[in-house]
Amino acid sequence: VADDCAMERQKGITGARGVAGTVLVHKAAGGAAGAGQELDAVVGVAETVAKGVGSMGVALEAVTIPGADKVNDRLAKTNEKGESMMEIGLGIHGEAGMRQCALMSCDNIAKEMLKAIQEYGREMDSKIEPLYKAGDELLVLVNNLGGTSNFEMSMLARSVVTQLENDAGCKATRVLVGSFMTSFDMQGASVSVMPLIGDLKTKDVLTFIDVDTDAPAWAKVDSWTDGAARPSDAEIEEVPGVASTNDESGKATLPPVLIANFANVASVVLRSCCEALIVSEPLLTKYDTIVGDGDCGITMQRGATEISQRLQSGKLRLDHPSQLFADLADAVSASMGGTSGILLELMFRKASTSLLSPTGEGIMSKDLATAFRAGVEAVSLYGGAQEGSRTMLDALFPASAALLVGEGSAIHIDEAAKAAEKGVEATAAMDNAEAGRSNYLSKEVLMGTPDPGAAAVAIVLTTMTSIISNLP
Repeated sequence: VADDCAMERQKGITGARGVAGTVLVHKAAGGAAGAGQELDAVVGVAETVAKGVGSMGVALEAVTIPGADKVNDRLAKTNEKGESMMEIGLGIHGEAGMRQCALMSCDNIAKEMLKAIQEYGREMDSKIEPLYKAGDELLVLVNNLGGTSNFEMSMLARSVVTQLENDAGCKATRVLVGSFMTSFDMQGASVSVMPLIGDLKTKDVLTFIDVDTDAPAWAKVDSWTDGAARPSDAEIEEVPGVASTNDESGKATLPPVLIANFANVASVVLRSCCEALIVSEPLLTKYDTIVGDGDCGITMQRGATEISQRLQSGKLRLDHPSQLFADLADAVSASMGGTSGILLELMFRKASTSLLSPTGEGIMSKDLATAFRAGVEAVSLYGGAQEGSRTMLDALFPASAALLVGEGSAIHIDEAAKAAEKGVEATAAMDNAEAGRSNYLSKEVLMGTPDPGAAAVAIVLTTMTSIISNLP
């Protein structure tokens, strides 16, 4: 087997390297043998696959052999510009590849690998031809070299298949993703492509590759032979919301909004709060790295970015707060993962439905405060935490209470922001957490670092105070 497209075809007496394509050779040969074929036929299947597959690997580090006295630092972590480095075309034993370069995006890595594989080509009638061309059906193997996460492997697989089908005009009818040929814990991956043409289509190679095996490392193949679209690529449609309080025509009846200039104020406030959360990502990540799982900053940033994009594209219904909160719930649901995303969606949903039944003839500022409080209580009900549990509720509960203080319809955002800030400070002094990832940590770790969710609430309310206080 000599499928490594990073090497010359004739390389001394050893020849080119066999890498992950070897797995396909073994699987096809094993399938043929298991079907009872004669040895000559099994050899023929193995040779057909070996001649038809091309592979290319990339890695972020060279492998260190267990027991070695020194770490293999042949691949530098950064270049002279401080950019992270990667290597293209290295071997599974850590041999040097074609070149080292600055770390590229997943899409560009896939592009680089596929270009090398296609241009390396294969021998056909004593000529070198591109390995695949538009219209070809392909088998694609995306192989984990040992230390790459499933998340990163899935990203690479998607980039590879998308480029093969959208850019090259091929059809990847078989896609395998997994740890088939590893190099200890090397942080890297390889891609193997085999066009299902010629002998590869007529010698039952696919049948032998598809046949079940009890080999523990063989991952289930994503097979696509019929239909216009790949089943695994289908988007799952979002469940539509249920309309509330309908009139005879079926349209939702909404109470009038009695807050002056609500849509314009809401637009300015949302834009500024989203910008504040996006900018605060490093701080929230820092807090959550200490007292959580490190994703709070990114999660809040994703939600803020999604809301900001929907605001810019006119997808948020700003004229009515009930509809606006429902749209914010949709945006949060579509962009924020984790428990915080679910709970914030519930908060916005409850606030939305609460505004369908205001206390007076229409929606006043005090009704917004009441709806906010209802949303906060929903977070507590479904999440199970209370004020004092060292969660975002330590900022939400006092802030919502401050908004409800006072007579008349006016509310005081500045007092809510101050109450939230005090709640944040209180979490930093708590040596015990009753909910969230902090629940697993010791008091020595918790003390001195505020809850990141509570900090995010305070950032939003402080930003709202600044914006609203400067409005004419």
